[in-house]
Amino acid sequence: MEQRLGRVSTTRETGEPLDRIFVHDYVLEVEIGVHHNEKGVTQRVRFSVDIDLTPSRQELEDDIVHTLDYDYVINGIKAIIARGHINLVETLAEDVAQHCLAHPRAARVTVGIEKLDKDPGAVGVEVMRSKREA
Repeated sequence: MEQRLGRVSTTRETGEPLDRIFVHDYVLEVEIGVHHNEKGVTQRVRFSVDIDLTPSRQELEDDIVHTLDYDYVINGIKAIIARGHINLVETLAEDVAQHCLAHPRAARVTVGIEKLDKDPGAVGVEVMRSKREA
């Protein structure tokens, strides 16, 4: 299986480096789909989220309160799917992207969502959003 790694990115405007956090290959059972046979059942969905962060204005001091914590992303995904059935993968991806961009340090996000139980394999979407598009 291909391993995806977080990578340093830069802003287009200044070329300054941004930090990046990521949550990859996070699989949850989700009620999702528009077809009759997808209503009232769950499907395995894989989430991969990369968030580019603006540089911290303060020292991290080895304290999690000074970062965008991975749990912020994971708990946001869980809260979104806890609302109930979602018709479109695109809607789910957009909601996850907006949740991530709500964090003050988030500059841009890429959200990949794959439905793993569709024939013949995984199908899904990837959206890329930034603060100025939010």
